[in-house]
Amino acid sequence: MEEKFKEGMSHEITVETTTEHSARKFFPNLPDVFATPYLGGYMERASAELIDRQLDEGWQSVGISMNLQHLAPTPLGMKVKIVTKISKVEGRKLTFDVEAFDELEKIGVAVHERFIINAAKFDERVKAKTKKWQEG
Repeated sequence: MEEKFKEGMSHEITVETTTEHSARKFFPNLPDVFATPYLGGYMERASAELIDRQLDEGWQSVGISMNLQHLAPTPLGMKVKIVTKISKVEGRKLTFDVEAFDELEKIGVAVHERFIINAAKFDERVKAKTKKWQEG
């Protein structure tokens, strides 16, 4: 499966920011601008979308790390473009270089890692953990 992924493969998405993306959704005494957690989430989404198209049935990916720098504020209402590119392939572990731009400037950069998983095996692990937790 790994042979489907090559360094340099890229994908981009564009989102229009709204009041739902405000930093104030996380804490009221924050600026009313595009929040860092949403920026990271969209970076993860773009990277997951890039590889999801290549995955065989029964396979998914999970995020395992993100080193994100939020460089500039984005007023709500602006569009944000996220561009992700595979920078390293190590078996089922993929590393992405991600950049984000609002309509005026670069607003963020990240290095993001994802791991390709067998969905059924992963779901079984989650079910076993849930059962253990519920049993106390």
